[in-house]
Amino acid sequence: MTDTDRQGGDEGFFAELDPVVFGVGFAIAVAAVIAFVVRPTTTGYMDTANDVIWTGFGWWYLIVMFFLVAFVVFLIFGPWGNIKLGEEDEQPEFAFLSYFAMLYSAGIAAGIVFWGPAEAVSHYDDVSPFIGAESQSPEAAVGAIQYTFFHWGVSAWTAYVVVALPIAYCAYRYDAPMRISTVLAPWIGIDNLDTPVAKAVDILAVFATIGGVATTLGLVGSQFLVGLEWTMGISVGDLGTVLVITGMTVAFTASVALGVQKGIRRISYVNLSLFGLLTVVTFLLGPTSFITAIGTEALGTYISQFIPMSFYTGTAETGTGGVSGWVGEWTIFYWAWWFSWTPFVGLFIARISRGRTVRQVAATGVLASTGITIPWFATMGGTAIYLQGDGQADVLSAIQTYDEAGAGYPLFEALPLGWLLTALFLLLVLLFLITSADSSTLALGMLTTGGAQRPSTVNRVIWGFLIGALASLLIVTGGVEALQAAAIITGGPFSLITVIAVASMALAFGTQRSLFLREEDEVDVPSSSAVASSDSDPDSKTDDD
Repeated sequence: MTDTDRQGGDEGFFAELDPVVFGVGFAIAVAAVIAFVVRPTTTGYMDTANDVIWTGFGWWYLIVMFFLVAFVVFLIFGPWGNIKLGEEDEQPEFAFLSYFAMLYSAGIAAGIVFWGPAEAVSHYDDVSPFIGAESQSPEAAVGAIQYTFFHWGVSAWTAYVVVALPIAYCAYRYDAPMRISTVLAPWIGIDNLDTPVAKAVDILAVFATIGGVATTLGLVGSQFLVGLEWTMGISVGDLGTVLVITGMTVAFTASVALGVQKGIRRISYVNLSLFGLLTVVTFLLGPTSFITAIGTEALGTYISQFIPMSFYTGTAETGTGGVSGWVGEWTIFYWAWWFSWTPFVGLFIARISRGRTVRQVAATGVLASTGITIPWFATMGGTAIYLQGDGQADVLSAIQTYDEAGAGYPLFEALPLGWLLTALFLLLVLLFLITSADSSTLALGMLTTGGAQRPSTVNRVIWGFLIGALASLLIVTGGVEALQAAAIITGGPFSLITVIAVASMALAFGTQRSLFLREEDEVDVPSSSAVASSDSDPDSKTDDD
């Protein structure tokens, strides 16, 4: 068993650690937990920092995200798409269905479950200044679905792919470590990935991952607790929230820490199947004609207005030259959230992409993922808006009472077989909580062990405890607002790394000789014109447990 594949108990845990990255990351997480225990008002400082960031630097998030979208389009359709992440004759490690299920479940699906029933109806009531429609009007309904497509469409996935590709390329072509600082390899060489600059990048990645994952676990965890109260009348209180969320995170992490294939892969299959089933059944039992009509129109406006939406700041509405409150609270929050998830998801995508081409990873990660995200938001958002407007369900009141976590339950109860749909929805929330906990602790383990692809269970349980505790304390002390502030604060700095990753790919893919290895170890790197297409039929590949 190699260093990158080790997994064991206490001895393996201490042997595998990168003491600097683990130590600093551990200290940050512990300090955050203590701060929220000792001074719950800490959320007030987070809100202040959050306001400063999105009002003063919101333009940066918008520009970088659009730049990444344009670059990924180039990767999909340009000559670099044929470059193999591994040896030229290497087959994909996972069959396409397994690959896509894991990528989607780890990348975004937990947030989709939370915001699916809530976001569009929120925009329907509080309309974006870009849409400029009257609240709860037909125009507002179309604009609401349009903006959910915008927030959860191609933009949401590009940063993940951009970070994943150079890491996978260097790891599977040149045996570089599986960690975020590997994006620097084309500039400083693989032999220099233990320098202070590289360590600083890995520490920044741990910091961003802690904030992004705590945000997601907090949102989905609060949705699960609201579901228990809604369906069974069980209210756990503040202490119960901390115990339940932290306990479940640790239990899930320990129980499924069996490696990628036996743990995450199998649960991801169940996730994707239940996700698809709930989408189809809701579409058929809900206002099908309304969903189809409004979804089609919203998709058209999303495509035609994508560029102006990408650069819209709402400055005219503020009168101060800063980003408007609506854009900051929604678009900037989402872009920062995606950036905060970039080290975790990017590293995870890199881990499962061995043997695939750049085009396969980019197209699967952006186009295919968006392709199944849009029907979900059209169905859930369209149903929520229709039921709210028709008076069959008061989704907005549930949001006012329980925050966005409560939106799904009155929606499903208002449909035929509502009890069954509500139960399936609650199960889906729980399953995505499991995959988020499992894949995020795997990524944190890789980050803090110098790139071990199978970090020890002890390492992952430690991170599971800290992330679960932080998420539950954020729920107790500040709710959704505190979680959003955490995402924006931790995600912003990592947007710089995505720009470096783009430059690294340009340097790596655009040259014919290696910039990674020592001179005596140099090998040729295929140029974009010399790389033969190695796209194979991924469905013909079978998985081995």
